[in-house]
Amino acid sequence: MSKHSQDTSPADQLSALATHYEQAQHWQLSTLFDSDSKRFDRFSFEAAGLFLDFSKNHINDQTISLLTDWARACQLEEQRDAMFRGEAINTTEGRAVLHTALRLPSNAKCIVDGKDINQDIQSVLARIDTFSAAIRSGSWQGYSGKRITDIVNIGIGGSDLGPAMTCAALRPFVQTDLRFHFLSNVDGHDIDAKLNGLQPETTLFIIASKTFTTQETMLNAHAARDWFLQNGSLSSLAQHFVAVSTNAKAVAAFGIDTNNMFPFWDWVGGRYSIWSAIGLPLAIAIGMQHFREFLAGAHAMDKHFQQAPLERNMPVILALIATWYRQFFQTSSQLIAPYHQDLQLFPTYLQQLEMESNGKRVTRDGKAINSPTAPIIWGSAGTNGQHAYFQLLHQGTDAIPVDFITALKPSHTHHQQHQALLANCFAQSEALMRGKSEEEVRIDMQAQQQPEEKISALLAHKHFAGNRPSNTLLLEKLTPTSLGALIALYEHKVFVQGVLWDINSFDQWGVELGKILANRILSELEPQAEIGKHDSSTSGLIAKARQAS
Repeated sequence: MSKHSQDTSPADQLSALATHYEQAQHWQLSTLFDSDSKRFDRFSFEAAGLFLDFSKNHINDQTISLLTDWARACQLEEQRDAMFRGEAINTTEGRAVLHTALRLPSNAKCIVDGKDINQDIQSVLARIDTFSAAIRSGSWQGYSGKRITDIVNIGIGGSDLGPAMTCAALRPFVQTDLRFHFLSNVDGHDIDAKLNGLQPETTLFIIASKTFTTQETMLNAHAARDWFLQNGSLSSLAQHFVAVSTNAKAVAAFGIDTNNMFPFWDWVGGRYSIWSAIGLPLAIAIGMQHFREFLAGAHAMDKHFQQAPLERNMPVILALIATWYRQFFQTSSQLIAPYHQDLQLFPTYLQQLEMESNGKRVTRDGKAINSPTAPIIWGSAGTNGQHAYFQLLHQGTDAIPVDFITALKPSHTHHQQHQALLANCFAQSEALMRGKSEEEVRIDMQAQQQPEEKISALLAHKHFAGNRPSNTLLLEKLTPTSLGALIALYEHKVFVQGVLWDINSFDQWGVELGKILANRILSELEPQAEIGKHDSSTSGLIAKARQAS
């Protein structure tokens, strides 16, 4: 840490970084490696069971020093501690941000406003334990006396993405005689496809909505209820529907026994809620012992984030490097490339986590931000991406930072496939960094005895500029523990970036406007309804829809 870092303002530190960027923008990554045999050792470390290699970035020791000085000038450590203390850092909604409390050990205390909230957390976990064990053992039966075989989670946003992603990621740990389905889209084609082939007598629905009023979720919930009642009765509905909610009155009116309502709290944001009762499908899928390991992995990352110095703090380093590229190199997107098929939904999960959290244009006090904020997050499982969009990464006009994620040990016995997977993962990061010069292209083509005119014609096409940055995250193996740590890593990365940009990462007012307008237009789609005041495009589209109905 610079001795002046805490005495200077964020603006001063940004000015120092801007001066440093004038040099860094011209660095060649391959040259940095060629001139420093210890670069990998200096820019890599392990935390909470994860290994991070961040050496393939446009950084040196001074870069890290300047970036961490900036973080300290932004009072990152103080704001981090305020979050863990349960202060109302979600200022626009006046709420604490305590998803980290959900993964505390059972004997830990978390005192907020004079109350130990961990007692409530452990009480809900105990109820989840009892219920999930009953489903897994078959002691919970449907109306015909048959055991439950299919679980349908109905939610949207974090109430869908979290359970869907984690159940897919932990596929080898899922009880094999249970099948899990995730319904979120209000498009009727989704529920039509999900219900096709299911039997009401062996299907359990989990309705996940804190208020039990979320439009998309409740439309799908009532459609599922109607489907069930074609065979089952109102008196048996409680055997097939449970709720993750806090609205007991609405849950009971739906026909769900409130004893089978699992609550969570307003200090848990939707995209941070997989650790709460929203994780009920995951607890059923992998069992409570593994679910507690999942929580423990996240808690290990929490402790690392709280205790490690910024220079060796994994969420902080990831956030600082990502912001370095976004703010100074003006990169507009970031690729998440998990080289693990079971993590195929992880980029989608991170899209909500990062873009809904930090896709903001004003500071916490409502002033316009004069720098770019959250980049576009995208990606899919490798190696498929190599045959889809990696061409753009290597030879396109935009430099796109990449996070490669893989596991050193697989959950299968196909040794050759896993070796090929790791080889592709490591090769892509090397190729993006080093590239291929025109001279190297010429030598290769000459070795193939290609004619000079062909070599000249293809030199530019086969040239790879390289100098494209990436991080590589290694898991020993994808387990409940390592997945918990991985998710928590990115949660804290998002928090750090929010501090750097001085924005509230925990509200999402941008989501609300579309909901309000959709409710208004919904009534206007009825044939006899009066169409309100809209622009000509929206009015015309409403009219076309009414004509087609």
